[in-house]
Amino acid sequence: MADLLAPLSLRDREAENRIAVSPMCQYSCERDGLPTEWHRVHLGSRAVGGAGIVMTEATAVEPAGRITPYDLGIWSDEHAAALEPITEFIREQGGLPGIQLAHAGHKASKERPWEGHVPIQPDGTDPHGASGWEVISPSPDAYPPFDGDRPAMRKADQDDIEGVIEAYRAAAERSLEAGFEIAEIHAAHGYLLHEFLSPVTNTREDDYGGSFENRTRLVREVVAAVREVWPDDKPVFVRISGTDWLDDRESWNIEQSVRLANDFADLGVDLVDVSSGGLHPEQSISGGPNFQVPLAERVRADADVAVGAVGGVTEPEQADALVRNGRADLVLVGREFLRDPYFGLRAADDLERDPDAAANAWPAQYRRAAKR
Repeated sequence: MADLLAPLSLRDREAENRIAVSPMCQYSCERDGLPTEWHRVHLGSRAVGGAGIVMTEATAVEPAGRITPYDLGIWSDEHAAALEPITEFIREQGGLPGIQLAHAGHKASKERPWEGHVPIQPDGTDPHGASGWEVISPSPDAYPPFDGDRPAMRKADQDDIEGVIEAYRAAAERSLEAGFEIAEIHAAHGYLLHEFLSPVTNTREDDYGGSFENRTRLVREVVAAVREVWPDDKPVFVRISGTDWLDDRESWNIEQSVRLANDFADLGVDLVDVSSGGLHPEQSISGGPNFQVPLAERVRADADVAVGAVGGVTEPEQADALVRNGRADLVLVGREFLRDPYFGLRAADDLERDPDAAANAWPAQYRRAAKR
């Protein structure tokens, strides 16, 4: 079996190891969705820190798809140009730059988490004067807010749906121009595509609601649109919530996730990034180390597609065991990379049998500190 430090081949691209920086929102743009120096340093330092793949935060495909007014975006050529120096730096450090393409759906138009995370109405502003907007949802009457009031929302009509698909397509084209090597479609955590997948939030009676085939139609159309413009030699990922954690009602579950993962494989998806939850405030999650890994393991066993595991991974030996034991092909590390930007290099120190090879994994500028 491969181990955590083994290369991972994805189409014609090869990640130097099986460690990825999980997408993590920073809420640190100005109100224009353009990256700031924070993004350059945040993403760049994780590339220096030894990650084989460095993913951006959820990057909105259109302004109304942002969670907050301060989210990263990719809806114009200006955004692509501003992101290009970041992708170039990541590649220079040996990492593959990836972008998570996202639409927040009815979880959009909110204040930043540290400012309350409450909805901003179209006629209201956040603590810094940023305006809110009307959001779209598959079924507004099914929206269960986690905190505060519901934002102003309406049911997505056919024009909205077609607009979302086109926004993802255009965002993928701009991501390519910006130099990204991997495009990940965000279909998890209660955001728009997940809202359509789950019968908890999708009560539509048209071609986008009801049956499994209908509820998965939008994400399949988005994947097809992205894959159509994304080069054949570059990989496409999809992040899903493996379960809603709502076993007491009809909801999205691991059986449906496996079925959808096989559909993704047929559409040209190279890896399914298996997270969970985020849809409903009554979700019942145990948490703890590796708490989502059984979901990834199930998809890997029953679907013909590579799988990424995420959630509660804090130690190199723990991550290595996931790959070495065949539970996942890639380990996405989130909060531990916030605590330790050099998690990838620490993994090389801890796991590499050859001390010289471990030291050489560090940038030349730091190598004298790595050699013992």
